[in-house]
Amino acid sequence: MNAKQTVIQKIKRTKLGRRFIQEQRFRAVFSAAVGLLANIMYAIYHGALGVVNQSLWFVTMFAYYIILSSMRFSAVLCEWKRKSLASEDTEYFVAKLCGGLLVLLSFILGGIVYISLSQNVAVKHHEIVMITIATYTFYKITVAVIRAIKQRKNTVPLLVVIRTIGYAEVAASLPCTPLSGQPAARYSGSRQSPPGS
Repeated sequence: MNAKQTVIQKIKRTKLGRRFIQEQRFRAVFSAAVGLLANIMYAIYHGALGVVNQSLWFVTMFAYYIILSSMRFSAVLCEWKRKSLASEDTEYFVAKLCGGLLVLLSFILGGIVYISLSQNVAVKHHEIVMITIATYTFYKITVAVIRAIKQRKNTVPLLVVIRTIGYAEVAASLPCTPLSGQPAARYSGSRQSPPGS
């Protein structure tokens, strides 16, 4: 056995590991739960910076991540409660709820872009940090495209909602990358006031 098969065999020994490898639905909900934790941390980070720096841009990013967290939470909660409730009805309710939140999210994303352009906001960090952010953004785009291709025939409402939330997260990342109009070289070594202040 090669190293990959050995690792897979060790993972399959646990109940969660077996489910993770064998069930696409479990993997999708697990990734949504991990994404929920990351979104909550990003929301707290942006909210704190918004208050400390009195920055409208950070407060808008805070609102974005709170709504993204709410959508992911509803998807994870729907799966967690699936055994006790009528699953299909609950999934359609979550889909409608997330659809409404996506409309609100689009206005907030528009606000982020407007603030970025009107105040010439660019997150000023070292060049390495900007390259890392851009790399992570392109990674998220790649994962979203691969998921869209692999799961295009899977029309289970909850899984479609989880994929759509991922697309919304990628859409939010694009205006924040250094390659979206602000060359990375411009960031290098610059020390300016926080965005939107």
